[in-house]
Amino acid sequence: MMKRALWQGVVAGTAGVLVMTLGEKAEQRLTGRRDSHVPARTLERLTGMRDYPGRQPVPVNLAMHAGQGVLFGVLRSVMSHVGLRGPWASGKFAVVRLTSDQILENATGVGAPPQTWPRGELVVDLLHKTVYAFATGAVADALAARSGPGPGQRHAAMRPGRRPDVGPLPRDQARRR
Repeated sequence: MMKRALWQGVVAGTAGVLVMTLGEKAEQRLTGRRDSHVPARTLERLTGMRDYPGRQPVPVNLAMHAGQGVLFGVLRSVMSHVGLRGPWASGKFAVVRLTSDQILENATGVGAPPQTWPRGELVVDLLHKTVYAFATGAVADALAARSGPGPGQRHAAMRPGRRPDVGPLPRDQARRR
């Protein structure tokens, strides 16, 4: 399962980044908002690169922007393979994706907690990361579905819901695939 989850996650994450980036570019054309250089500044701090004043190098910005999206695509793929699929799973994943940004940006001193941001900026970031999460989830779910239901889905098929009278799947059925 993990090999499939890895390559499928890279595909799903790449698709999510592309959809998010296209949405960002469309939104920027409509609103006049300029590119954010927070991704580049964060990557510079994480890797010990020198800080650039003002506009950041585009390749560094793209590396962080795309790199995080592709990397987290693997997590969403694992979610799909174990049976966490659909809009609920993508909603949970959106929170993880947003949280990862905040941890890195705040730990490096590049960003500030979202509750301190101007509301418009916060809404835009939430929108774009949610688009990423749902696009990534749709691709990850479709790819994982080709392998059949995940262990969680097989467990739920025994009797829907979380019930104390339904035990775990037998080990051989939980690892099937």
